[in-house]
Amino acid sequence: MKAIIAVPITLAIEYRAWSHKTLTPLGIFAAGLTAAAHAVHPWNLPFVLLMVFFLAGTRVTKVKHNVKAKLTMLSTGNSGGEGARTHVQVLANSAVASILILLHAYQLSQRDKSLVHTSGTGGCFPWGGDLLVVGIVANYAAVAADTFSSELGILSKSKPRLITSWNLRQVPPGTNGGVTLGGLLAGVLGSLIIVMTSMALIPFCPPGSSVSGGGWSFKQRQRFAIAMTLWGALGSILDSFLGGWLQQSVKDTRTGRIVEGEGGKRVIISKAGPTSIHLKKEAEVTGKILGGERNGAVEEQVRGNSINDGSKNFTGDAKYDADKKYRGSNIGDEKPSRVVESGFGLLDNNEVNFLMALTMSVGAMGMASWAWEVPLKSIWTF
Repeated sequence: MKAIIAVPITLAIEYRAWSHKTLTPLGIFAAGLTAAAHAVHPWNLPFVLLMVFFLAGTRVTKVKHNVKAKLTMLSTGNSGGEGARTHVQVLANSAVASILILLHAYQLSQRDKSLVHTSGTGGCFPWGGDLLVVGIVANYAAVAADTFSSELGILSKSKPRLITSWNLRQVPPGTNGGVTLGGLLAGVLGSLIIVMTSMALIPFCPPGSSVSGGGWSFKQRQRFAIAMTLWGALGSILDSFLGGWLQQSVKDTRTGRIVEGEGGKRVIISKAGPTSIHLKKEAEVTGKILGGERNGAVEEQVRGNSINDGSKNFTGDAKYDADKKYRGSNIGDEKPSRVVESGFGLLDNNEVNFLMALTMSVGAMGMASWAWEVPLKSIWTF
């Protein structure tokens, strides 16, 4: 894409992200680098896909934001909902595509100029052409499907079902691996938006073209669009499986809501809180100082002391009051305030997103390699 177009659009998008606080400062910087990587490609396709994904993703994030904020909660104790995205979140969705785009741009620059540089567009895309193009479209179709599925699926009136559970048990909204029919359909919509944008911008070689591989017929384009839309929607399902297995979902026992880590990070839970270990240790030390015969009395005194969170006091002997919406890390009954709902906690949300995007991009190129009988090694052949 020409710099005279890409630079003003990038600056406008970054200003919008800054003014609406949809990206952190580092997130804006990462988005700028990502936009630059997409803009160096001679086709308009990569840069426009990035813009469409960002704008569409931002839009669905804001759909009924107040409602979604009440369905989950942040690890800090505030209401849930997507806040400003960090640089890690930006790269988790776009890093794979950026690498593929740079590789393809370099491939185009190394080819015969008579076939490549036609009116500054980088030539047409033949049937059975570059696998990297398939990987780029697959990446954004998958991450868009995942974003739409997550942001709109949580609003479903039916309770999510854990896709990694043998009996598909019901789980709270926001649980990693929880799926609904509405969320799956939303994923198809997100994938469709990306694929339709791609179909409008990919410079397909026309039928009867003399280029190697030939041109695209109307029916071939239809099949490509359907295949890529379904593949992208499959990405949201893969993300659900990966999230249900590898990412830990933590539930707040006072409200029954899922606790989200800020910036997609892991949520820390304590297996033993102040009433179960720390207060007992404090009682033992204090008892030894004041005299062993008073150890038991001191322990009871310490266990009855107030636990202050900065705004409310909660005594160790008191029971949970649902109206107060408050609970310490552990309360008088020594039950934890946070429990694991599902998952093993091997990866955080950003790592799961990156793994999904990588798998869907590489998988799409592998499928195209098989269908078109194009060697997979052509990806890194210059």
